[in-house]
Amino acid sequence: MYLTDRSTPQGADAEQGRGRGPGPKVAPVVLVLGAVSLITDVSSEMVTAVLPLYLVTTLGFSPLGFGTLDGVYNGVSALVQLTGGHLADRLRNHKLTAGIGYGLSALCKPLLLLAGSLGTLGCVLALERTGKGLRTAPRDAMISLSTPAGKQGRAFGVHRAMDTTGAMLGPLAAFLILRAAADGYDAVFGVSTCVAALGVLVLVLFVPGRGHGAPGVVEGEQPVRVREALALLRLPRLRALACCAALLGLTTVSDAFVYLLLQRRAGVGEEWFTLLPLGTAVVFLLLAVPVGALADRVGRRTVFLAGHAGLLAAYALLLWAPAAPVLPPLVLALHGTFYACTDGVLPAALCGIVPERLRASGLALVGTSQALARFCCSLAFGAAWTVWGDGPALAGSAAGLLGCAAVAGLVLRPTGRAR
Repeated sequence: MYLTDRSTPQGADAEQGRGRGPGPKVAPVVLVLGAVSLITDVSSEMVTAVLPLYLVTTLGFSPLGFGTLDGVYNGVSALVQLTGGHLADRLRNHKLTAGIGYGLSALCKPLLLLAGSLGTLGCVLALERTGKGLRTAPRDAMISLSTPAGKQGRAFGVHRAMDTTGAMLGPLAAFLILRAAADGYDAVFGVSTCVAALGVLVLVLFVPGRGHGAPGVVEGEQPVRVREALALLRLPRLRALACCAALLGLTTVSDAFVYLLLQRRAGVGEEWFTLLPLGTAVVFLLLAVPVGALADRVGRRTVFLAGHAGLLAAYALLLWAPAAPVLPPLVLALHGTFYACTDGVLPAALCGIVPERLRASGLALVGTSQALARFCCSLAFGAAWTVWGDGPALAGSAAGLLGCAAVAGLVLRPTGRAR
């Protein structure tokens, strides 16, 4: 069991030489989907950048209340991913399923202007994340199915680099809007709505439809059933991958908490807080493509675990490093490296494990296990911060991450030709 597809792939990806020879390094559909993700991430990250301060400072939420909402924000999409992945495989129309998800997220953005209580915000964020859950697996399936087996890491790296460009521009846009607008938060939410609508329009107009993002329907073939999708868990390699993703997710502190901790440790002013995600995004952008290509060559297990080692180093700096000017750049560099080594590498590893007709379902199963674990981590970290303080909460997460990474290294150890 290992996090790599350097062994002979299964299904249609098993065609010999499919990952070699001349041809474009990245399929056009990957670039178009990357553009859609770039635009959508500008919208989403504008909101994400201001949300922690908006909830804690403006609305006065406690760390536990914020942790609950952050868990909802990151966890609801986990449950919906299963629905999105199965629906895309069953309909053989990944674009349609992804489009519904992008559209739902766009519709929820203006509702943030009306939400002011914990319950109302929770409902709006849950609906917005429902859209993300619906679109994630079909989108990644379109990338995977349009890319040769030997170039999966590079393709996902290119997509994540474009996606991260949006994640970089979003906080910058939020920062400029907050400085220029009188009603800063309302202006951020309003502009975010318009940008999200543009992303949906690009998807509808430029992403190829049925027949380009999903395997063709064979005459007489039965639609994919739920039982067939769940049966993927019988595959030892996929089961090991899903379990390790969940195990590591249980100790992965959410981005919002990392930025709040960094602000406290380094004394970052509130006016500069929205720029902290920008540092993570810049490093992710620079490393996504070369790290994805490296994973194709040396094996995805090594790169995946190295990313978690970088995250552990970031936790150590937040715990013990003095509040020097170099602290924010170091922590953000390690945080961005973590995402470059894990975010695209994990779905790329599924190329040789899941058959084409079940690709979206397989991606959803692994993504759901990871997202549900991170949901639990947000709740637990927020509660631990409220009861014991931020230092002990982070120390517990760091100790847990060290242990979970050691277990994952054993479970995903290379066998045979894998490395």
